[in-house]
Amino acid sequence: MSTKVVTGKVRFSFCHLFEPRANEDGSAPKYSLTLLIPKADKATLGAIQAAIKDAADAFRAKNGPNSLPPKPSVTLHDGDGMRPNGEEFGPECRGCMVITASSKNQPVVVDEFRNPITDATEIYSGCYGRAAINFFGYSRNGKKGISAGLQSVQKLYDGEPLGGARGSANDFDDGWTDTEAADLL
Repeated sequence: MSTKVVTGKVRFSFCHLFEPRANEDGSAPKYSLTLLIPKADKATLGAIQAAIKDAADAFRAKNGPNSLPPKPSVTLHDGDGMRPNGEEFGPECRGCMVITASSKNQPVVVDEFRNPITDATEIYSGCYGRAAINFFGYSRNGKKGISAGLQSVQKLYDGEPLGGARGSANDFDDGWTDTEAADLL
C-alpha cells in the first residue's frame, strides 16, 4: 500500500512554495501548488488513482468502514470540465488532470540537478517540473474525502508564464538614453 506519488513532468500553476497562503475561507496558511498533469501521462495518473484508493482504504481501516462515502470527494479534477465551485477551468488546464496539493510545512524545492532553489522567482505558474505528493483521507467540518499533501518539488525547465508575463533585463536593451542626464554633465 503506497499513498505517495512522484509525478512525471507536469506544469505548475498557483505556486505558493516559499510563503504560505491562506485560502479565502479563513483557513490556516499553507504552502501549495497546483499540478497540471497531461492526460497522456498514464503512468502518473495510474499511480495517482492507486494512491487515492490506498489512502481511502487506510483511512477506512483506521476510522471505520463508513468513515468515507463509497465515492469520496478527491482532489483530482478533469481540466476539460468544471471546477468544484462550478466555474470552468482555464485554458491552460485543457487536456490535463488537475491536482492542488498543500502542506503546513514548506516543501523541499530543487532544480533539475536536485540543487536547492531558494529564489522564489525561479518557480512560477507556467514552468515545468515534478512533484512528490502524498494522498490521505480526511473528515473535518462535515466534509469527507481524499486530499494531497505536498512534500517536494523539482523544477525541470522554464515555460510560458501563466497569468502574466515575467520581466527580463532584456526589456531594457532598446538603446534608450537619458538625454536630461546628458545635459547635466
